[in-house]
Amino acid sequence: MELYWKRNLYMLWLGLFFNHMAYTLSVPFFPIFLQHDLGIQSGLEVWSGVSISISFLISGLCAPFWGSLADTYGRKPMLIRSGVGLALAHFANFFVYDLFSFIVVRIFQGIMAGFSPASIALVGTNTPEKHVGYALGVISTSTAAGGILGPLAGGVLSHWMGLRECFVASGIITLISAFIVLVGVKEVHERKTGVRSSVIQDLKQAAGHSQLMRLFGLTLIVSTSVMILEPLLTIYVVQIGGSLNSASLSSGIVFSAVGVATVIMGPRWGIIGGRIGYEKILFIGLLGGAVGNLLQLFIHNLVGFGILRFSYGLFFAAVYPALNALIVKQVEPEFRGRAVSLNQSSSQFGIVAGPLLGGILGGWIGIQYVFLITGIVLLGTAVALKGRSSKAVERKLAG
Repeated sequence: MELYWKRNLYMLWLGLFFNHMAYTLSVPFFPIFLQHDLGIQSGLEVWSGVSISISFLISGLCAPFWGSLADTYGRKPMLIRSGVGLALAHFANFFVYDLFSFIVVRIFQGIMAGFSPASIALVGTNTPEKHVGYALGVISTSTAAGGILGPLAGGVLSHWMGLRECFVASGIITLISAFIVLVGVKEVHERKTGVRSSVIQDLKQAAGHSQLMRLFGLTLIVSTSVMILEPLLTIYVVQIGGSLNSASLSSGIVFSAVGVATVIMGPRWGIIGGRIGYEKILFIGLLGGAVGNLLQLFIHNLVGFGILRFSYGLFFAAVYPALNALIVKQVEPEFRGRAVSLNQSSSQFGIVAGPLLGGILGGWIGIQYVFLITGIVLLGTAVALKGRSSKAVERKLAG
């Protein structure tokens, strides 16, 4: 482990970077694809939400199964399996010409998902304990960095060649991520010879750990708050002044702003968390996310919106490294892979609920009020976390 953890961290960073870049190359522009290529005119917000959510629903259902297999056979095989499967799903989208086929491909993509949780679990189990916080902070920046280049490259490519070509590019880049893992990652894994635990057993074990269940709940809220805007941002960019012809490029820049901020602050939050505690930086991240969403009520132009999204990203970059580090530290090493996968299921269900809620609420009450609701929920979560931490300190002092 001491020999390979840095190499694994660098290789997995590259693999996750390319994997997430491939995802964000095309997914943020689903509303445009549905409208212009598949002819969806009525209920665009809702169908955008459904097309994003369905994949994550299936992924959430499959995550404990893949996590259990990873604990038995290793995370590296799961990474390669996911990389190749996701590449095939991206390629398949090129041949889609109706809504039904598009949804079927999205379901297949959900089955093949799991690249991110397997990467996090491998880092958590193949990194010396004293470096875990730093490593998880670094690995969190990989998806953020991919989220910078993906929307920008997708915006340029779709504007130049078309959205279908973005799917082909996504498939090629995802294959690159799988190849990096194949040749670059060295996993230290002891294959289990006993009976593999079932998903039900894993759930029972997690349910007996109250702090772990609270972290799963936080992950659900956080991922919902992030994804509730996924089907709406491109539409919102047009509403506040972006032209329809350049919507993919403009929204790509807005999507990338959060990624830039996360790359800047992600590793720093990981280091700060190791010093002052991960619950404290989790509170800071939630509070910053709440304020960033609430301020959107007062900003109605593209430049201001981009700056606000960047500022939001600087603070919200603390949230995922803190949650991952807290989960890794809460459980024993042999359960970490399954705990991370169960947490991924919580995240996936939030990712399912987010776009669906966003699509419904955006079409019903308006996108601006979705920002308001998201800000209030994050603020309430931050206050509740702070109150619980204060009570824990008081009990410790009293004891």
